[in-house]
Order: sequence, then C-alpha cells, then structure tokens
Amino acid sequence: MTMKPSKPDTSTDRFKEISSWVSSVHDLDQHLDLIMGTIIQMMRTRAVSLMLVDNNAKRLYVKAATGRIKHDPKKREIPLGKGIAGYVAENGEAVVVPDVDKDPRWDKEPSEFTGLDVCSMACVPMKTDEKTIGVVEVIDREDGGPFQDEDLKILTVYADAAALAIDKARKDGKLDTEDGIYREELCSKYQIIGESEVLKKVISEAFKVANSSASTLVLGESGTGKELLARLIHQAGPRRDNPMIGLNCAALPETLMEDELFGHEKGAYTGALNRKIGKFELADKGTLFLDEIGEMSAGMQAKMLRVLQEGAFYRVGGNLPVSVDVRVICATNRDIQKEVNEGRFREDLYYRMNVVQIQMPPLRERREDITLLAEHFLAVFRKERGGAALTIAERCMDNMLKYDWPGNIRELRNALERAVVMGNNKEIRPEDLPIFSPRTAYKGLEVGLTLNEAINRFKKEFIIANLRHTGGNRTKAAKKMDIQRTYLSRLISKLDIQED
Repeated sequence: MTMKPSKPDTSTDRFKEISSWVSSVHDLDQHLDLIMGTIIQMMRTRAVSLMLVDNNAKRLYVKAATGRIKHDPKKREIPLGKGIAGYVAENGEAVVVPDVDKDPRWDKEPSEFTGLDVCSMACVPMKTDEKTIGVVEVIDREDGGPFQDEDLKILTVYADAAALAIDKARKDGKLDTEDGIYREELCSKYQIIGESEVLKKVISEAFKVANSSASTLVLGESGTGKELLARLIHQAGPRRDNPMIGLNCAALPETLMEDELFGHEKGAYTGALNRKIGKFELADKGTLFLDEIGEMSAGMQAKMLRVLQEGAFYRVGGNLPVSVDVRVICATNRDIQKEVNEGRFREDLYYRMNVVQIQMPPLRERREDITLLAEHFLAVFRKERGGAALTIAERCMDNMLKYDWPGNIRELRNALERAVVMGNNKEIRPEDLPIFSPRTAYKGLEVGLTLNEAINRFKKEFIIANLRHTGGNRTKAAKKMDIQRTYLSRLISKLDIQED
C-alpha cells in the first residue's frame, strides 16, 4: 500500500515537543539518537534506521540506527529505487507494508541487515524544501503485528523532526563533509597582474576555453601562476557558482593520492573511522585543479584515465560507483611531451587531459610586468604591516628588472617580503636583496682558469641556481638537471656548496 502522508492532526503537540529539541540539543548525532530511541519506544518496533540520500552515488547510507541490528549500520548501502527504502527515497512517498512477502518491491536486504525474519515495514521520506534528503524506516513490531496506515502519521512526525535537525546542521555547517561542503570563494588575492602582450595572449586563451567543458593542460615553470590561470578559467566559465577544488600531486604516494581524489568508506582500512569524501566528489558540478600532474604514479594515471573517460569512480573500500560532473584542469612544470615519449606518462591520459593546452610564460619573458608585480606585492605588504611610506629604490628596481627570476613570480614575492621584513621600513634597497644582483657574463669564462676549474665553477653556479629554483629540494633539483639525487649530493659536498 502506498500513500502520501498527510500532516498528522493528533500529533501536532508531539511534533512541537520534538522540534524543540532542535534548539536545545546542539549535537546532531545526539539529536538523531534521541529521535531513534523515541521511535523504538513509541512504536514498539524491533529496529529503526535513518538513512540519508547520497545523490552522487545514487544511494542511501545510514546516518543513525538502533534496535535489533546484526551488522554495522554504517556499512549499509541501498541503491535508490531498490527495495522499500530505495523506493521511498526515489519517489518521495511514504509506504506501509503489512506483509513484505506480498509486496513486489520487497528486497531481502533488511532481513540480512537486522538478522530478523522481517514480516512488516513502514518507511517515510525526510524532506527539506520539498526535496527528499533521506528516509526513516521501521522494521517489525515487537508484538508481531503488522504496521498500519496510522503508523505513518506517527513516523512522519519523527521524520519531520529529524529533517529539521539535519537542515539546521547543514545551515550551521555541522553536518558530515558530504552534506556541508564549504565553498571556496575567489577573492582579490587571486588576481593575475600584468600588461605584457604575452600575458594578454594567455588570458585571451583562458577566456576562450572557459566557456567550454574541455579538459585543459596548463604548462609552465614553477611560480609562473598556473593555479591563478586555472582559477580564472573557472571563474569566467559557467561553473563559477560551484566549487573549485585543488590538489598538488607532488610527493603523494599512490595510496594517499587515491584516498585524496576518490575518498574512502568507513572501515576501508585501519584508521578509516568515518566516510571521507574525495576531491572529485567535492568538485562535483565545479572544477578540479590537479597541480604537478607529471608526478602522478603509473597506477594512479590508469585510475585517472578511467574517471575522465567514464565520469565515475569508486571510493576506496566502496562497491557502488559515484558519478560526478567535473571539469578537470591539470598543470605541470615538466616537459610532459618528453615524459610521454620516454614512457613515464601515459599517452592516452595525456591526450585525454590535453584537449586544450595553455603555456604560462616565465617572468623573464614578461619583464615589463615586473614593476607592476613588485608594486602590487609591496601594496599588499604595506597593508599587512602598516608601512604606508615604504617604497622601492630606483637602483633596486633596476636590478630586479635585469634579474632572470628562476623562481618566477613566487620568487619575486618571497624576495620582496623578506626585504620588507629585514629592511629599514622606509625603502627597499639593493642590499636588502643581496642574492639578486643583475646577471652578467658567466664568471667561468674568466681568463686564467684551467678548463677543470671553469667546469667546476659552472657546475657550482648551475647547482645553486637549480636549488634556489626548487626551494632547496634536492630531489626536484636533480630531476630538473636529469641526474641522480645521490650524484647531486656528492657534487654539493665536493664543490663545497653551502645551502641556505
């Protein structure tokens, strides 16, 4: 028997009493436990479950349960449309089943979950703003009698109270991660500063690709602003009102990478005490930005390809596919084409994510933007530190314009911040940026050196430049120089290179 529940008349006072719990009980789990316990007592039922809808995975999962339950309720999952509870969740209609064996929607899953020989059930939807967010299900009376239509009125009271509590928790940002995602807001700190022609061309390309759903690959050296460009693409496109989620793929082993991207189910492994929502799911209807994609392991490359092809994945430890609608923007500072040619990066994944390619120029190719960037960062530091009169000396700016900035915009910002902290709080002078003297002809060409001395001098300066470029990371520096890390360490020791 199926019916749409009417607003209960005799239960109005009870609903008011239960609803008052919402303001007096601040912990959602405690509130739902109170509701579950009251249902058990009032309806004298053997088991009760409160399940929420996971729209991405198109399933129900247990949020709260009590009574005679054989298995861990948190592991219970029901596809939408399957069984009595799945039917109620999909159709938004309350259902009472006096005899489950006579109902074609009956599925034996509740018997397996409770360990009971189920005879009768009642199930009602939980709704907020006319949208079904879950169901409350009761299984069997203690006296063995069947559930009747009148039971739906009582059960609806508690379902409404539970929905009210869940809606309040959602608005307060206290619900589980999958129900209370904090949207990342774009703000002024994500500006792209510059007026050079090469930068204007890049921004024009970004606006063109923004209105498509094409996967985009952003190439460029470290510190050039690849993530800022990805944010511009996201903000300028139709997904701007949905989240942009970022993940740096560097230095994450495959197991952690999989967990970060796809999430896990409770009990998937030791320490997995709760369900975790991964970056793909958090970015649903929005944009996922994957930085340092060239660092991804071969195993993860295969999983990434499958998600990009199918638009679905499995959480770690899960057995139901999770469907998502995500625009993926990848970035790398590696020569990704070389990685493909040498077999370190999958060719099929490369073509899948490289529908559109945009190259971020290094700062040395847009020197006319250095002054604008320096003044922008200085204004930020003035505001942070209250140094309204702080300026950049003309000679210091000249040196900055002549320097190659191997660390690009990131290096420029860090250099200026250090100068602001260590300077006289009035003017940034050349001596406040001692390592950034303008580059001249390479010192190794000096007459009077032996060939071996010139080679060693070149090696030393070359290694120092790469270490600065990678922030002192020997592993990354060795990769850039295409040598073994152990060999780099031996050279550092042999050439007496002092690291900061």
